[in-house]
Amino acid sequence: MNTLTSYFSQIRQTLEQLPQASLQQVADALWAAYERDATIFVCGNGGSAATASHFVCDLAKWTIKPAARRVRAIALTDNVPLITAWSNDQSYADVFVEQLKALYRDGDVIVAISGSGNSPNVVRAIEWGNAVGAVTIGLTGFNGGRLHQIAQIGLHINNHVMPQVEDIHSIICHALAVNLGQQIELNCRSSR
Repeated sequence: MNTLTSYFSQIRQTLEQLPQASLQQVADALWAAYERDATIFVCGNGGSAATASHFVCDLAKWTIKPAARRVRAIALTDNVPLITAWSNDQSYADVFVEQLKALYRDGDVIVAISGSGNSPNVVRAIEWGNAVGAVTIGLTGFNGGRLHQIAQIGLHINNHVMPQVEDIHSIICHALAVNLGQQIELNCRSSR
């Protein structure tokens, strides 16, 4: 089996093993956030930062339905000047939590994406979110790390190859955004 075939085979196997109950918990939490007009904050580092930005783009754009309120979503990864200011003046471990301290409202959701589950800045964001009563969600790979242990809702990917973990997280985020958009559309139809 060549490398490309093996790579895609491993992706397929990982998708087949997705914990469906955990996936549904995340979907339910996003729907509940929409219903109460809460903001969904998303963060991550490196490839997971790109996934966080992409997820927020999809939550904000793909979910638009005529006559429906729009989804409130913010990627904490996207304000590079603010991230570098907090990193320079305080600590890179605080770049997400310091933004949350300014933006968070009661009932908001914090989604942290981390392949290892041990990135200090996403762990701090979730610890802070738990302390203030936020709904916290962690998407992880490898052994789940600290993030999987502390997130209220954990979606752990059983894979130890970082590019594959990032691929699966991206697929999950696409599926969640599409699902939320369909729920919004169905809700609009039923309320007419």
